[in-house]
Amino acid sequence: VQLQASGGGLVQAGGSLRLSCAATRRKFSSYAMGWFRQAPGKEREFVSAVSWSGATTDYADSVKGRFTISRDNAKNTMYLQMNSLKPEDTAVYYCAARVWGELSLLSYDYDYWGQGTLVTVSS
Repeated sequence: VQLQASGGGLVQAGGSLRLSCAATRRKFSSYAMGWFRQAPGKEREFVSAVSWSGATTDYADSVKGRFTISRDNAKNTMYLQMNSLKPEDTAVYYCAARVWGELSLLSYDYDYWGQGTLVTVSS
């Protein structure tokens, strides 16, 4: 499975961005998917995850109410709508796929990773 993350960029605080993660495999629709991020000098952290059907989602406390995860299995694509962005959201955002199992907050549960897309939020 190859994952291609896109949609990052530079935005002012309070602004919005939508990240996309396109997968190459048809079996994308059976994978739980997640978004993680890594800020400079910090460890990678969980942002959000979605079940294979899209019916179940989870968010880190720091992004609840501001970010929305979704997926379109017909397009083999996952999204992360990010609103009310803050400077502390600045990071490289990675998408990940979990082949077996439910959605997870743990990075080591995921089997495939995209290359990351940089989000920079200016104050």
